[in-house]
Amino acid sequence: MKKSKINGNNLLLLITIALFVVMYVAGCVIYADKGFTRLQTFMNILINNAGLICVTCGMTCVMLTGGIDISVGSLIAMDCMIMAVGIETWGWSSPVLMLFILVIGVVFGLVQGFCIAYLDIQPFIVTMAGMFFARGMTAVICKEQVSIVSDKIFNWLSGFKIELPFGGYVNKKGVMQLPYLRITVIVALIVVILIFLMLRYTRFGRSLYAVGGNQQSATLMGLDVKKTKLKAYMLSSFLTSIGGICYCLNTMSGTTTQATGLEMDAISSAVIGGTLLTGGVGNVIGSLFGVLINGTISTLVKSNGKLVSSWANIVTAILLCFFILLQSVFAKIKEKK
Repeated sequence: MKKSKINGNNLLLLITIALFVVMYVAGCVIYADKGFTRLQTFMNILINNAGLICVTCGMTCVMLTGGIDISVGSLIAMDCMIMAVGIETWGWSSPVLMLFILVIGVVFGLVQGFCIAYLDIQPFIVTMAGMFFARGMTAVICKEQVSIVSDKIFNWLSGFKIELPFGGYVNKKGVMQLPYLRITVIVALIVVILIFLMLRYTRFGRSLYAVGGNQQSATLMGLDVKKTKLKAYMLSSFLTSIGGICYCLNTMSGTTTQATGLEMDAISSAVIGGTLLTGGVGNVIGSLFGVLINGTISTLVKSNGKLVSSWANIVTAILLCFFILLQSVFAKIKEKK
C-alpha cells in the first residue's frame, strides 16, 4: 500500500511540478525578448493569483472529503463589494471590514457545511445555491462598480512593495529595477504553509483524507464524518474570504461581475495539482503548482500578443482532461493491487 501511494499520489505531484518547470522554461526561451526571463515576471504570476491560491487551498480541503464548492467566486465578489461599499459609503475602517468579511466567510461555510453534512444534501446543489445567493447579494449591496480610494490603510496595504535584493535589471533609462512582491503573496504563501502543516500533522487533516478515502471505514474508525465535513466547508469559506481580501487589494474595487468563473479556476488548479475529484488524495503543494501552471498559461498567451485570451482556457481544459485521465489510470492500478 505504501509503495502504491508513492507511485500514484506523489507521481501526480511530480508530474505537475515538472510540467510547470517545462512550461516556464519554454516561456523563457520563446519570449526572452519580452521580459519572460526576468524574475518579476514570476513574481507577477504570484501577485495576480494570490487570492486564487488561498481559494484553491480551501477547495483542496473540501475536495479531499469528496465534496465540491462552486460558491467561492461569488463569495469573493460579495467580499470585495462589502469592502468597497463599506469604506466608501458606510464609512467603516478597513481593519473592521476585514474582520467582518472573515466572520461572513465562517458563517457562510457553516450554513453550507450544515446542509451538506447534517441534512445530507448534495454539495453541488448546496454550493450552487450559495453561489446564486452571494452573487445576488453582491448586486443588492450595490449594482455599480465602486473604487476604493478613501481608506489610507487599505491603499497603503495595496501599494506596499517588498523589494528583493536580487534578480534586478537595468531599464532603458539606466535605472536598476528590483523585483518585488506584494503583501498579498506573503499572505497566500502563509496560507499554503499552514494548510500543508494542518493536513500533514493534525488529526483534522488526517480526518479529511480518511473521510474522502472511505466514508464507511472512517465511521468505523470512530471519526465524526459529519463534523469533519462541516469543518471542511467552514475552512473553505474562511480561506475564500482571506482570498477575497487579497483579491480586493489587487483590484481596489467591487463589482457585480468580479471573480466570475474563479471557482472553476480553483477546481482545475486543485485537479491539475493532483487532488482526486473522488476525494482522499491531494495536497496543497500540488494545488499551488496547479495555480502557477494556470498563471503561466495566461502569461504565455499574453506574451504572444497574437493569441486571444480564450486560448488560455483551451490549454487549461486539455491539461484538466489529461490529469483526470491520469487519476483514473492510477485509481484502476490501485484497485487491481
